[in-house]
Amino acid sequence: MLKSLTLKQRESWFAFGLLTPTMLIVLSIILLPLAANFWISTKPIELADLRPPQVTAFKRVKAEDAQVSVRYTLRNSSQEYRIDNVRFIDALPTGAQLIGALPDACSIEQAQLTCDYPVFEAKQRERFTLTFSDTSVDALKTSSTQLQFEQSNPLISKPFTFENFERVFNWSEFNSVLWVSFVYTIGSTAGALLLGLGAALVLKDHFPGRGFVRGLLLFPYVAPVIAVAFTWVTLLDPTSGTVNSLLIALGILDAPINFLGQRATDFEFWGMAFEWPVALSSVIAFEAWRYFPLSFLFILARMASISDEMYEAAEIDGATPMQQFRFLSLPMLGAILAVLFLLRFIWNFNKFDDIFLLTGGAAGTRTLTVSVYEQAIALGNIGAGSAVAVLVFFVLLVCSLAIIRFSPKEQS
Repeated sequence: MLKSLTLKQRESWFAFGLLTPTMLIVLSIILLPLAANFWISTKPIELADLRPPQVTAFKRVKAEDAQVSVRYTLRNSSQEYRIDNVRFIDALPTGAQLIGALPDACSIEQAQLTCDYPVFEAKQRERFTLTFSDTSVDALKTSSTQLQFEQSNPLISKPFTFENFERVFNWSEFNSVLWVSFVYTIGSTAGALLLGLGAALVLKDHFPGRGFVRGLLLFPYVAPVIAVAFTWVTLLDPTSGTVNSLLIALGILDAPINFLGQRATDFEFWGMAFEWPVALSSVIAFEAWRYFPLSFLFILARMASISDEMYEAAEIDGATPMQQFRFLSLPMLGAILAVLFLLRFIWNFNKFDDIFLLTGGAAGTRTLTVSVYEQAIALGNIGAGSAVAVLVFFVLLVCSLAIIRFSPKEQS
């Protein structure tokens, strides 16, 4: 078969063979967590269920005259699951003589105490005390103990169910959270692209200090998110923030606004009343400001590859700068803008840290990703959190396919 292939085809197969291990590793890194998330979303799992149930053993030794009593306590740590075939073993000191009777589940052979329990129910606790002679307290304290039992994994033993998805869809705030997620994602993505496009148009021409200004624009993207988020929280503070002070001093505001803590405020424009989502707009502005440098770099690199001869010919034909941008620049930048919109849409829809640091999801800024954290960590419902994550996956899949389908293609 290989002899019938051309040299180009053989080279392609060889390159594919070299890339196969890397592709398998990448797929395993992506698909295995995704499959685990799908699995957990169909199980009624709480955060406490992730800790496997186990039996714990405690031993308290006490001297009484010439005798030594040992109090054993065996406890099932799980509040819900039973544990099967529990065996407790304690290696007794040589020569220790038992005084009294043994519990029915226990026996002593060759200086070894063995207790067998076929079933240890949830919350079950077993206590018994044995008294020994011809031994010391230290010898019994240092005797080695062992525990053997069969654990049941809730991720496997619990039945499949769709109650997590039912809980998510029946959530009273689900529609609001879904709407906020789309508004936040589309607004911040469009804002980052517009700011990046504007910066690229301004900085594409030569002028003194252009390199310094270009490097300065990268600061929002490379700075630590916790540092810039804290800076924005300080600037937008309603009592001591610089932004409110400037707006009041300029006469734009009569009273300070809690930009990150106020859900909405009413305002009039051309005689019409509107409701402005204050906190959500502030978070969108932060997201657009923080990530526009990435769009700026991509757009600037694409603009650098466009020939100046087209612009010169258009200028000779009398085209205005706006017409040159509309009929020359935009068609050339359409493909890269579509790619940037797709990437930023996916990243922003999955964003959690920025919103959590700025508002904590309060004041109308709760998105689906914040809901994943609240369900899985704050409320301890891992199954419901995974169900929201699965929903995020399908929403992103549908939106990504739609964006790819209707995106403009690269023009030569």
